[in-house]
Amino acid sequence: MRILVVEDDGKIASFVVNGLKQNGFSVDHAADGEQALSLLRAVNYDATVLDVMLPKLDGLSVLRQLRQDKNQIPVLVLSAKASVDSRVSGLQAGGDDYLTKPFAFSELLARIQALIRRATQIAEPTSLCAGDLSMNLLSRVVMRAGQRIELQSREFALLELLMRNPGRPITKTMILEHVWDYSFDPQTNVVDVLAHRLRAKLDKDFAVKLIHTIRGVGYVLKIA
Repeated sequence: MRILVVEDDGKIASFVVNGLKQNGFSVDHAADGEQALSLLRAVNYDATVLDVMLPKLDGLSVLRQLRQDKNQIPVLVLSAKASVDSRVSGLQAGGDDYLTKPFAFSELLARIQALIRRATQIAEPTSLCAGDLSMNLLSRVVMRAGQRIELQSREFALLELLMRNPGRPITKTMILEHVWDYSFDPQTNVVDVLAHRLRAKLDKDFAVKLIHTIRGVGYVLKIA
C-alpha cells in the first residue's frame, strides 16, 4: 500500500510518515499543494493524508481538482479547525474523512485503514501471532502459551508495533512516534521504562525471551 502525506509542518509530516512506514506502508511526502496535485496525478496511491492549510495551493483546492479529474483516491483531510462548518467544507469538497489536530497516530492509522478497506474491500487482520504469543486486535486480549497477559494501553501499542515487525529492530524514535503523539518530548527515558514494563509482563515467567534490546538502537521481537 502506498500513501501520500501532504503536510507543510515538518514535525507533523515526519511523525505521520514515519508512523505509516512502521506499519508497512510505502510513503511519499509533499510539502505544498502544487507538488501534491502533481504527485496525485502521476502516481496511483492507495490513499492520501491531506492538510488543509498548505502553501501555493490549499488542501481543499487540491481535493476539488482531484475530484474534477475523476480521481477517487480515499482522502483523509487534516485540519487545525474543529468547527462543524470546517468539517462540512472538507467533506463537501470531496474528502472521505476529517481529522483535527492535534491527533493520536493510532486514530489516524485506524482511519486510513478504514478508508482503504472500504475502497478495496480488503479486510484488515484482526489478530497477530508470533510463536506462542497472540494478540487479538479487536478484543485487545494478549495470550502467551495459553496464559493471558494483562497490558495497559501503551504496553499494548508497543507490543503491537513489535509484533507487526518481528525480527526488525524498532528504534526508540519510532516507538515514541507510534505510542505517543508528535509533540512528546524525546529527551526522556519513557521508551526504556515502557519496554521494561512490557518485558516484565511478557517474558518474566517464560524461558524463551521475546523482547530484546539492541544497544544504541531500540528493541526487537525475536521468535527464535
